Amino acid sequence: MLEQRDNVLLNFLFSDTCETYQHLGCVLYRYQESDYLLNLQSHLPYRCRVIFSAQCSAEIEAWLSPISIDTHIAKLDRQNDLLGFELSAQTANDVLIASFPTNIAAEIVLIQQPLARLNQPGLLVMDMDSTAIQIECIDELAAMAGVGEEVAAVTASAMRGELDFEQSLRQRVSKLTGADASIIQQLCDNLPLMSGLEVMLAELKTHQWKLVVASGGFTPFVGHLKTLLNLDAAFANELVIVDGKLSGEVTGEVVDAQYKANVISLCAEQWAIPSGQRVAIGDGANDIPMIQAADLGLAFHAKPKLVAAADASIQNVDLRALVFCLQL
Repeated sequence: MLEQRDNVLLNFLFSDTCETYQHLGCVLYRYQESDYLLNLQSHLPYRCRVIFSAQCSAEIEAWLSPISIDTHIAKLDRQNDLLGFELSAQTANDVLIASFPTNIAAEIVLIQQPLARLNQPGLLVMDMDSTAIQIECIDELAAMAGVGEEVAAVTASAMRGELDFEQSLRQRVSKLTGADASIIQQLCDNLPLMSGLEVMLAELKTHQWKLVVASGGFTPFVGHLKTLLNLDAAFANELVIVDGKLSGEVTGEVVDAQYKANVISLCAEQWAIPSGQRVAIGDGANDIPMIQAADLGLAFHAKPKLVAAADASIQNVDLRALVFCLQL
């Protein structure tokens, strides 16, 4: 895992040889993750977590090496191949945090609120397009129907603030009028899952979490994901199909930003998920209400507006990082 001999601090952290380490006139104290809640949080209010690929261990060691205040460090053990640790201290180390590298497969997450407990039942609500899967389904359908540029023009108009979500949705779907409905199944058969999704979900399932997709996309795709990934629920918009052709319409209540936010409370009530255990993740501005309705809202490879609204952001690693943002 950490084989480089020069990674002195990381080797201390990830070994079991000693509990303290003297470094640049300060002391590093190793502790177990659960100890923070038991006896450390009252006097170590400043806390952050670092999540990284083993291939970046040299860069993380170089970043950590200038640390010069007494700091407590805990290794984060999770059921995937990413590495993680937590730093906690009596005073903030703003200089160290500000110098965290931004161009490697690593994240730093400032912990400014109680974290949902990984090993207790919880609720995860995910956006679909560009979060649970790597594509935007409406764009792919449009390309398959030969109207990609027309749909892109509507999307650009919405991005300029000229259309709200429902107007944008209906205009984009209208461009699909007359397309053969077989393109839906073709796309379902080739949905590219986001890297790390299955591993992350598998770990949450071992702790009895409820897993939900709430999407401004379409029911065939969320239904496909629900079956493929054994999710507990899925919400999306329903396309109208007549005689094997797309009519260019959606039916029923539109799953917009507020609807997605309401899914949090709806599912939490249905499964008696307590406050503090409700997590949401998404990538776009349309996910802001959902992110804010959750106890922990995560931005994933997200647009700046969502990053600003979220409790934490995952920008440089894959979805395996989510479980490192939860508390054992």
